[in-house]
Amino acid sequence: MSAPPAGSAGAAAARRIGFITPSSNTVVEPVATAIARDCPGVSVHFARSRVVQISLGDEASEQFQRDNLLAAAALLADARADVVAWNGTAASWLGFEADERLCQAIAERHGIAATTSVLAINEVLRARRIDRIGLVTPYVAAVQERIVANYRDAGIECVAERHLEQTDNYGFAEVSPGQITSMVAEVAAAPERPQAVVLMCTNLAGAPLVERLEGDHDCLVLDSAAVTVWKTLALAGVEVGGINGWGRLFREPLSEAAASRRGP
Repeated sequence: MSAPPAGSAGAAAARRIGFITPSSNTVVEPVATAIARDCPGVSVHFARSRVVQISLGDEASEQFQRDNLLAAAALLADARADVVAWNGTAASWLGFEADERLCQAIAERHGIAATTSVLAINEVLRARRIDRIGLVTPYVAAVQERIVANYRDAGIECVAERHLEQTDNYGFAEVSPGQITSMVAEVAAAPERPQAVVLMCTNLAGAPLVERLEGDHDCLVLDSAAVTVWKTLALAGVEVGGINGWGRLFREPLSEAAASRRGP
């Protein structure tokens, strides 16, 4: 995976960021490492939790039991991580509260600030007052429908969506840049224009495409893996304003973006 051009960002003190990564994921580590190289004093560290299939079946859902993720968090605590993030999007279909409970448990057990991909995405949507999204995933229809319903319940309407009817988590990383680009173009052009397009899957290799996609469609594009890195840097007190090549999120403070938002 090629990375966008390097920019510059800094942090006064060393920071260790720990990522809990689905075991079959091959995207998170290259993305996090590439973004973090623009942040002097920041190092990234990884622990894996077994995830191989995405569906609504019981066996697939059991992969995301909190104890499994807490075991991985404990390993990152051994490395004295300053921040821990779960790089999975299961809460988007299983319910946001699952990630909220996970982060609370990590904080209580280890005294470490914690976040997740889904909670980071939701924070951006709230801060930017976004209530219309386009949704792009590799998932099957049943999972996609659950995600759309959960966001609708949270007051965010999915005005357009594309999905690929795949269940093999490893295979998500093999979705081509051209296919991702095409799906984003389709949802961005929906009659009810989305204020943001969400790439909901941390093993979908969309992060290196975000800068160009935002330019092509004049629309915020939120890639799950990149947004997770953004949030962990914020929790670690790292200034992200000088990180170039990864999209608007790394250049526009949320407060300013919300203040400048115009109506539909």
